[in-house]
Amino acid sequence: MSWAGAEDIFLSTSLASYLDKKLLVLLRDGRKLLGILRSFDQFANAVLEGACERVIVGDLYCDIPLGLYVIRGENVVLIGELDLEREELPAQMTRVSSAEIKRAQKAERDATDLKGSMRKRMEFLDLD
Repeated sequence: MSWAGAEDIFLSTSLASYLDKKLLVLLRDGRKLLGILRSFDQFANAVLEGACERVIVGDLYCDIPLGLYVIRGENVVLIGELDLEREELPAQMTRVSSAEIKRAQKAERDATDLKGSMRKRMEFLDLD
């Protein structure tokens, strides 16, 4: 059995191994950011270069360009390296414009709100 040295343990728990690589960052509010990690600190604050926000609604998606982006570490849920040789999305996904994805988001939000209000109206039935 081989043991990792102190240096190896530090690098395995640090973002240093992700520097200059394309990452997917999932934020607390559900947003998904893609970009190249250029810098980070001990609080997991990170700087992404060429960042974009990937918005997915059903089978539609849009990458909204953000440019150089600073992420506060407390908002990071997950960071993962993207494999550049693999297709990032399933074949059935359709790329649309940012205006179209905003309309799809609004329609999805309205449908969720309607479902919630219908559920509240039906609470008096006590179907449990």
